[in-house]
Amino acid sequence: MDLHFGDSKPTDEEREAVDALLGPPESSWEGADRTDADLRWARGGREARERRDLLLPGLHAVNDRVGWISEGALDHLCRRLTVPPAEAYGVATFYSMFSVKPRPTTVLHVCTDLACAAAGAAELCAGVEARLGLGSGVQVERSPCLGLCERAPAALVVRAGPQGDFAPAAPARPIPQGSAPDPAPRTPEGLIDADPSRVRNPLRATAVVAPATVDGAVVAATAPEAAGAEPPAAMAVPQAGQAGLNLLSRIGVVDPTSLDDYRAHGGYTALRRAFEIGPAGVIREVTDSGLVGRGGAAFPTGRKWQATASQPDHPHYLVCNADESEPGTFKDRVLMEGDPFALVEAMTIAAYATGAHKGYLYLRGEYPRALHRLEHAVAQARARGLLGDDVLGQGYAFDIEIRRGAGAYICGEETALFNSIEGYRGEPRSKPPFPVEKGLFGKPTVENNVETLVNVLPILAMGAPAYAAIGTGRSTGPKLFCVSGSVERPGVYELPFGATLGELLTLAGVRDRLRAVLLGGAAGGFVRPDELDIPLTFEGTREAGTTLGSGVVMAFDDTVPLPRLLLRIAEFFRDESCGQCVPCRVGTVRQEEALHRIVERTGADAASDIALLREVGRAMKDASICGLGQTAWNAVESAIDRLGAYE
Repeated sequence: MDLHFGDSKPTDEEREAVDALLGPPESSWEGADRTDADLRWARGGREARERRDLLLPGLHAVNDRVGWISEGALDHLCRRLTVPPAEAYGVATFYSMFSVKPRPTTVLHVCTDLACAAAGAAELCAGVEARLGLGSGVQVERSPCLGLCERAPAALVVRAGPQGDFAPAAPARPIPQGSAPDPAPRTPEGLIDADPSRVRNPLRATAVVAPATVDGAVVAATAPEAAGAEPPAAMAVPQAGQAGLNLLSRIGVVDPTSLDDYRAHGGYTALRRAFEIGPAGVIREVTDSGLVGRGGAAFPTGRKWQATASQPDHPHYLVCNADESEPGTFKDRVLMEGDPFALVEAMTIAAYATGAHKGYLYLRGEYPRALHRLEHAVAQARARGLLGDDVLGQGYAFDIEIRRGAGAYICGEETALFNSIEGYRGEPRSKPPFPVEKGLFGKPTVENNVETLVNVLPILAMGAPAYAAIGTGRSTGPKLFCVSGSVERPGVYELPFGATLGELLTLAGVRDRLRAVLLGGAAGGFVRPDELDIPLTFEGTREAGTTLGSGVVMAFDDTVPLPRLLLRIAEFFRDESCGQCVPCRVGTVRQEEALHRIVERTGADAASDIALLREVGRAMKDASICGLGQTAWNAVESAIDRLGAYE
């Protein structure tokens, strides 16, 4: 592909997709037909360049409509935004969900990550590819974690096309592995339970875990849900409807599409209290509650909010990090699908406390149902005066814009996320300056993940002392855990900090012959079956020599080949490294190469490669720019030292 403006022209479809997002071009400098007036002066300039942040939505618009991004489409988008094509090409090729080469309009993403790998994803991929063949019109792609770990092995169907009406879908319900869907036929055209000729733009629909299977895998099909269907979010919560829950209390109980139902179950009482006590009072409550970030770093939330609120530079921004891509993590997806208005309310409170009037919700691209639910929730809140120029009649202005990711694990790092929103490659920035000083668009920014923000609602509802009484002295409040793998009841569980790993696995129904438990996902560490008394707190796991991370708990029995699992972790980090810094870019490749050699020859012959792994791991941990490289060796190291993986 030429990396300069060339003679390639967009198709009518591609032009319509871009212009639907940006509006019609105003001059030939932006791609319109040339007139005499255009020969006298250039239009756009700084004003056009300030729209650089629309590059990612523009790439999505083309990819959603056509299925891939051609040279002509990229050229047209770059003219509209005054972005050099070389830079836009670098952005388009950074994300796994985009393609700059022709491909079918239907793509089947089959998860091959940890939980799905243990459930037979490799055999599933081979069977699907053999059955579909080259002439099926469906492209099968092996994918990292899709956030459907409770239904492993899982797949996601994405079908490009123009916007329009959607076919009704059958009721969503769990499918026993190996059972045939009914009535959807097991053909390429029947991968989702809807007439493909009527399913238009999939990412404007809602993802359904519906009666559709591919050789036994549950498929999250991009087709709308039927009225009255059981919400898939509730299926992922074994505790749904139980008394005593805080964060999950509305999942499976409240209609996630109804603002009235949300308010009838306590919705917006926290925001009203926030307006009563003022921004400083909100920050004081959050600080006194002991709330720390739930994404893994465990930074005190109140300190972050206070630091942002005190910055003299304006405007301030709020960013909700909903790009959970850690293998084994799906709690944020469940919250967004099952209780979307709670996130809208929590974002409004966080923005009010920190002096922000604009919030960005950066949503993982593999979550089409969550996108649909959140778009609906934001629109409803805006229509009812809960977002906009005068929130709840209090004279406070705040609104939310949803930005979709496109398949990049590194964008879970806050500064990489900022670069992605701004229209650049999602590469982390060096710190300092920190986001509270110079974050999104160079302005003070507070960034929190979904679970962290939703915790603010019970803090304001019950008061900081009552919230702090839940859990332990240093890890307060409830915590969500994503349990998957060799358990009878995988899903999201809510427990107070301090519960033990064994108690959690008992709830989930751990199977016999437990071999190992992975805490924290691919960036976490393994523990042995005799270590189930580890308290699930940040300090407890740290003292045990492991990490709590974002709350991933993956159990593996002795049927799972551990060396192959470690190799999959190494492949994941190799693929997801942004390549910006040498320790991570080279180290993740060397780690994978060494593990390949070890898998082929175990025992004493592996000693030299294990020594090399330790050296490479230390280099990545000490010198990588961000957490990806710093944690890429953790799981492998723990498997060698705690489990004797290669003995």
